[in-house]
Amino acid sequence: MVKAQQNKTRTKPPESEAKSIDYQQVIAGFRSRLLQVTSHGLQKAVVKHQERGKLLARERINLLVDPRTPFLELSTFAAFGQYDHAFPSAGIVTGIGLVNGRECMIVANDATVKGGTYIKETIKKHVRAQEIALKNHLPCIYLVDSGGIYLPEQAHVFPDRFDFGRIFYNQARLSAEGIPQLAVVMGSCTAGGAYVPAMCDETIIVKGQGTIFIGGPPLVKAATGEEVTAEELGGGEVHTSISGVADHLADDDRHAIEICRKIVDTLPVASKRTIELKPVEAPNYPAEELYNYLSTDLKKPINMRAIIERLVDGSNFQEFKENYGKTLLTGFVRLKGIPVGVIGNQSFLTAESARKGAHFIQLCNQRQIPLLFLQNITGFVVGKKYEHEGIARDGAKLIHAVANSVVPKITVVVGGSFGAGNYAMAGRAYDPDFLFMWPHARIAVMGGEQAAGVLQTITQNGKNNSLVEQFEQESTAYYSSSRLWDDGILDPVQTRDILALAFMVTLNQPIQKPNYGVFRM
Repeated sequence: MVKAQQNKTRTKPPESEAKSIDYQQVIAGFRSRLLQVTSHGLQKAVVKHQERGKLLARERINLLVDPRTPFLELSTFAAFGQYDHAFPSAGIVTGIGLVNGRECMIVANDATVKGGTYIKETIKKHVRAQEIALKNHLPCIYLVDSGGIYLPEQAHVFPDRFDFGRIFYNQARLSAEGIPQLAVVMGSCTAGGAYVPAMCDETIIVKGQGTIFIGGPPLVKAATGEEVTAEELGGGEVHTSISGVADHLADDDRHAIEICRKIVDTLPVASKRTIELKPVEAPNYPAEELYNYLSTDLKKPINMRAIIERLVDGSNFQEFKENYGKTLLTGFVRLKGIPVGVIGNQSFLTAESARKGAHFIQLCNQRQIPLLFLQNITGFVVGKKYEHEGIARDGAKLIHAVANSVVPKITVVVGGSFGAGNYAMAGRAYDPDFLFMWPHARIAVMGGEQAAGVLQTITQNGKNNSLVEQFEQESTAYYSSSRLWDDGILDPVQTRDILALAFMVTLNQPIQKPNYGVFRM
């Protein structure tokens, strides 16, 4: 690889110090919000939960994963800013961690948040975790402590294709693929939720604490007149000695997690795709320097080479077609030893940059090198000249290449993500294996000012300030992450570690032979 030129990126732009101060405020706001959504439910609910001798959801995960190993938490900001802030993290914690050396997808209900009940975002988060597990052959561990559907929202969570029933559909598919699933019932598990442990390979239930039943005592009494306690109806003793729904009886949370870890130790270790891993080399520049190149004003350009050189091994970027289609950077890097092809925006996409991107994606598919998309894109170039030259045709080539790419792809929105540029750069609609955002990033069909300008031209009315405000609010990273349009918001300085972990997970995937459709020439 070509060594990065020190003087090429070491020289900071004139306003870098101002940017750094500006971005420190962004990071302070991010950390404050992160603390807010990871502190579980209301304090009285937390106290009540602990008085019952139960561990909190994140405490359970910390005990489950191997000591001193990372846990990649997903969609932490799910439901943020919605439901009067009553559902932090949508009442569920999902993520990937090592359990006895095996990468596992962990799904843990947070009973301190409305009894661990499910709203739309809870289901979306649970289902997304299963999709990642299915694609990457990850064993699933469900730490169950849930009252099922949040009844006031039943019309939004029960009947549709990707609503509550999709969880059990996915469990059936995971099982058919031979992907192990374990349930640890540490609290309530009622109604449709009872199928989570029932559909797992092995189930652990905590004595005097875990319960599994299709209908709880109030429903039983209403339906049959029978009076029965929760423990008599579906407690640990019942299900491990009478019904056989559960397989292991634990004394408490810690004992249950100990049993779970022992079971995981008997699971086969996933075989990873063979690649040439090189020794890890730190970037030449500290990650904190990323802040110097970022601003909340997305009209200001981002030096994408500087970003890349602060993320990759040795700051080495072997650029492809350096002098052609310069609004798109393409090239090969190592990320903690893993070979990766990088595609990053320097500006809007032109016909040349679209063709360059499609060519580079074909190379990566032929060589089985995963792709990293770094989005800071206003869209495709517009204007009479470019339409006459066929920008739509060349843009379609890039979209064809992205849509039919067979190698793993991960997207990070490091700035703006607007219009069709979002699609061409592997936005959510193009099924990237993971999609992350930086705290200042924005995603929308176009900027608020542009949208207001378009409507002003069409309607011949004055500027619509309310539309500008609407776009400003609805395009933020927090608005996106709240609705699970991404897999989480990252502090830029943690991006390298998280990307390396995510790419390592994707090595579990087999890669098919590339197959493309018609490229309009």
